[in-house]
Amino acid sequence: MAEAHAKNHDYHLVDPSPWPAIGAASAFITAIGAILWFHGHGAWLLVPGLIGIAYTMIAWWRDVIVEAHSGYHTPVVQLHLRYGMILFIASEVMFFLAWFWAYFDASLFSGEAIQAARTEFTGGHWPPQGIETFDPWHLPLINTLILLTSGTTVTWAHHALLKNDRSGLIWGLVATIALGVTFTGVQAYEYGHAAFSYGGNIYGATFFMATGFHGFHVIIGTIFLFVCLMRARAGHFTPQQHFGFEAAAWYWHFVDVVWLFLFASIYVWGAGTPAAH
Repeated sequence: MAEAHAKNHDYHLVDPSPWPAIGAASAFITAIGAILWFHGHGAWLLVPGLIGIAYTMIAWWRDVIVEAHSGYHTPVVQLHLRYGMILFIASEVMFFLAWFWAYFDASLFSGEAIQAARTEFTGGHWPPQGIETFDPWHLPLINTLILLTSGTTVTWAHHALLKNDRSGLIWGLVATIALGVTFTGVQAYEYGHAAFSYGGNIYGATFFMATGFHGFHVIIGTIFLFVCLMRARAGHFTPQQHFGFEAAAWYWHFVDVVWLFLFASIYVWGAGTPAAH
């Protein structure tokens, strides 16, 4: 009987899991809760949905880690995990493409009917009249250097892992996390001193949506790397098997590249008149 159930392939057939159903239900509750919140009915349904999503992510990834340590992640399975991460990053690229599209559509379109609306909302100028933008060569440039430096430190950590240098891996992750937190702090300070708001103008809406969602991804990436740091301290990664760290590094490099496009297109190209402060 044991021979009849022997594994003769490199694939991993996962055990029945509750997390897809729980995650889907939590996402649905979150969506309904967000709609109610937007209509002024409070966040009583939104918060449980978010908690459900967070718990699903923690528990599901915990199970994946257990599977990896149980020997289920063969080279074929690891390859397919990489394919999944590549597709996820591709979906994120399309997500940010929507915000870039909104920004350039508001600033560059030339259709007659739409041009009339553009003139009404922007005064025929971009940035709109009365909007004082950030000086791209001040805080935005500092944040660009911070994020680019973090890309080098996470690469340092990756190379240290491949050489089985546990100390280099840990310190590279510590440096990357510190730079990620610093980037978030600088962006929060920048937001607090913005000369324009989110509401009332298309520039503020597109600016805060694009840079804000990027900042949210930086926070997610920082948490991702912090989990990798805890796992590295526990001795989880080896030079032969470290997809969890590899996925975090790919995600962080993706965040770096998106910021370069944001810096070039929104901060530099769309600078207009920098704010006096």
